[in-house]
Amino acid sequence: MEDSMEGLLGLLIFIADIYAIIKILQSSASGLKKLIWVLIVLILPVIGLIAWFFAGPGGKAG
Repeated sequence: MEDSMEGLLGLLIFIADIYAIIKILQSSASGLKKLIWVLIVLILPVIGLIAWFFAGPGGKAG
């Protein structure tokens, strides 16, 4: 049971990261900013996703 919950959580994070990357690439930010944000989301999936949501190109604060 615990393994299936971890698997589901992992899948949800993966889907959210893919969504974030698509939104980053569609944003009007410069190419370098897009690259940096994509790398952050790929290297730090959970923290990068949260950071993108609040501060990334097209994010709530930016």
